[in-house]
Amino acid sequence: MTPRQRILLLTAISVVALIVVVAFGGVAYLQSQAERNAPSAVAVTPVTSFAGARIEFRNTAFGADFGRVASVSLDDPAGERSVSRQVCDRVYSTSKLTMCLKTDAGIVTTWSALQTGSQEQNWSLPGVPSRTRISADSQLVAETSFVTGVSYAAVGFATETIIATAAGESYGNIERFTLLVDGVQMTAADRNIWGVTFTDDDRHFYATAATGGSTWLVRGDLVDRTLTSVHDDVECPSLSPDGTRIAFKKNGGSFSAPDWHIAVLDLQTMSETVVSDKHSVDDQVEWLDDSTLLYGLPRADVVGDSDIWSVPADGSAPPTVLIQHAWSPSVVRP
Repeated sequence: MTPRQRILLLTAISVVALIVVVAFGGVAYLQSQAERNAPSAVAVTPVTSFAGARIEFRNTAFGADFGRVASVSLDDPAGERSVSRQVCDRVYSTSKLTMCLKTDAGIVTTWSALQTGSQEQNWSLPGVPSRTRISADSQLVAETSFVTGVSYAAVGFATETIIATAAGESYGNIERFTLLVDGVQMTAADRNIWGVTFTDDDRHFYATAATGGSTWLVRGDLVDRTLTSVHDDVECPSLSPDGTRIAFKKNGGSFSAPDWHIAVLDLQTMSETVVSDKHSVDDQVEWLDDSTLLYGLPRADVVGDSDIWSVPADGSAPPTVLIQHAWSPSVVRP
């Protein structure tokens, strides 16, 4: 074979390969568009706003409403859901505000935090959205996003956690707060802070701090700008409505290969109760009330879909599915 023939052959192979790639890409795009424009897999009612006592969440039922913020009545969680036009990766609401962390797809993918409701603000995120919370009185908001990595199970992930007032005053990245573990200041470069949950005084909060492969529950102070360790091995804390307990992810595996189960910490006695051992759960728990926990769990057999589960906070019964095709729950009582 002459050099010219070899060049022609390689060119032909390259053209065929390009045609195959374009064809597969076109088929995948058309399939994704068909799925996106298909009728919703669950019964929905389009709305411009939500009302009444409800659970708000990210709708994960495939169809035209995938990813949109939705709600169901507290009295009928399995009933028809109301769906808004807002698309979020992570969402949390009170009766006055909604925090939406979202991906802005384009030639260059970006991410942002959007606060809507009685007061509005937005800011850019450095990476993939992870956690968000609003204080019970709607005066403070918090969000966590990944600077590197996309999961807490990834080796070498890094986070950024911002707390701000609803009126727009930012406390900045709380990783810059003074971190005290057993009275010793931790200054390691690999420290990460994530998963804020607020107390009721608009000054203090709880979060997870991590460095050197260890994690702690820390109590934060917005005035003193400190983070003080409270308990070991606590991730993604969620304070109970009565302020006496913390629900969290307890890692039964290793830092690099986690196996998370939901547990509850009594803040007075520091005793732990593991309430879920059926699945490994990577979510920040929401309290339905003082006796019941909610969390999201991806479906093992369907990529992108998930369900919201409930479990008694005292571990007296196994977890059960509360809302199908749903993620990122928040309980809203007007």
